[in-house]
Amino acid sequence: MIKLLIADDEPLVQIGIKSMLNWSDYGIEICGAAMNGKNALEMIAEYSPEIVITDIRMPIMNGLELAKACRETYGNIPVFIFLTSYEEFQLIKEAMSYEAVDYLIKLELNAEALSETIKKALSRLENLQVSMEYKNSGRPLLQSYYEKFFMRLLHNLFDSEEQFELQARDLKLDFTDQCYVTALCEIREENHKDMDYTKLMNLYNSTLQMAGEIICKHVPAYMVSLDMKHFAVIFHLSSQEDYREEAVLQALHNAAQMVHNYFNVTVFTGVGTPVSQPLKISESYQEARQAKSLAEDGQPVVVFTDNDTASIRNSFNISVFKNDMTKAFNEFDTDVLFHALTEIIGLFEAHPARYLQAADGACNLLYLALSLLPDGEENMTEIFSSYSDGYRSIYRFSSVDQIVEWMTVFRDGLCQVLKSKRKTYKAHVITNVQKYIDNHVAEKLSLNEVAGVFGLSPNYLSILFKKNSSLGFSEYIAQAKINKAKSLLLEEDMKIYEAADKLGFESAFYFSKVFKKVTGLSPREFIQQNTISPQKND
Repeated sequence: MIKLLIADDEPLVQIGIKSMLNWSDYGIEICGAAMNGKNALEMIAEYSPEIVITDIRMPIMNGLELAKACRETYGNIPVFIFLTSYEEFQLIKEAMSYEAVDYLIKLELNAEALSETIKKALSRLENLQVSMEYKNSGRPLLQSYYEKFFMRLLHNLFDSEEQFELQARDLKLDFTDQCYVTALCEIREENHKDMDYTKLMNLYNSTLQMAGEIICKHVPAYMVSLDMKHFAVIFHLSSQEDYREEAVLQALHNAAQMVHNYFNVTVFTGVGTPVSQPLKISESYQEARQAKSLAEDGQPVVVFTDNDTASIRNSFNISVFKNDMTKAFNEFDTDVLFHALTEIIGLFEAHPARYLQAADGACNLLYLALSLLPDGEENMTEIFSSYSDGYRSIYRFSSVDQIVEWMTVFRDGLCQVLKSKRKTYKAHVITNVQKYIDNHVAEKLSLNEVAGVFGLSPNYLSILFKKNSSLGFSEYIAQAKINKAKSLLLEEDMKIYEAADKLGFESAFYFSKVFKKVTGLSPREFIQQNTISPQKND
């Protein structure tokens, strides 16, 4: 059961919340109620609730201070729902900076509103727990596996349909729909130029969170962050007949209006045309990028049209360098990376009048570096530390010469980072692959499939294992399966053929053969040796 804690200094509010819903229907139990934030913090430490409903104003420690303390101590869980009055509405902005699920106005609180908010909280929890599961079970590098997947999808960087399907399945993403539309959104915060990095990050995360929740209320969609200024939305519907452009535009307009009211930021958006296959989402994304370049104050949302030849000339198709970018980012190949980026810089220099195309290309290379490389945000901040606004300086440039200078710093800094950290990154890849194998030990694991999940070539993964592990890839899988088999045979008292079947072996005979190769004993000898004590003769 999910545990929920209520924090409010009014006993009637506590009673009302407790009785308003049949909490067991939601898989929730109320683990306690606190009269102030300090008491609530102590109870959170004791009971570890996943959801906290708290009043914003309470004695000793208020709800915002409680949320801040929890974020610093426990991270993203528990998730918070705030109770507020009309006169406290201005505090909601601060509440959202702590990634609150929602806020509820006390005088309007009813079962329907509470139920909707609880469903949002459960959905948020599920996403956070899946994210933590991926982090703990071993996934490519240090960035979000989810974001890496969508960056490959948006830029057409999958090697094959099989690789796409493997990664989608591993992420539990459903692509059985038949209609996909992509939007590219840019956040402009003109009144926040002097904001420090942490506050800027909170502003962006809060904007993204609120926009995502509003958009998904209107149309099913996946959201992916590109950098601290841009995010993409992939709408998905069951068929082309279900697609209604006006519904998509309404969702985007509503989200833009709401985040402007709350955070005083403006969102400009380009929308692509519908496609019928997931691997064509990159085409819709290219169109969205082109349309976004035309968005302005009077028309913040622009839909791509085939007649838009000017924006087509302003786009930069990164998939032309697909093979080089994939190899460079997945295998930390600095020679390939340097050569590819030098070639791109040369293209920009050769066309000094094509500023918009150069800016578009540089931004998309930035998105890839942030999402596909280890510690992307940290590394980009380090590389552009001499710039007052860091890597975001790319957004204020107005000439190709400035972009070429930025790209040169980007290329040289990135290659230097990868050279200095290549051994660490490669070792981390192996660690994550090993964790993945350990957590999927009951499955039939092949080199091609595991390499596909991690976006690596099978040959590269095999070589990487040989150079960075005491065991080869196949040997590690065998070792992991047999280690698991030992506990199945001894602790769970499984029969030999049951353990073989459980661990994905084609037969008990083959299982016994592998078992003996790894341990020096047959399964039967292993069981006898570990369950029968030798009798000593008197």
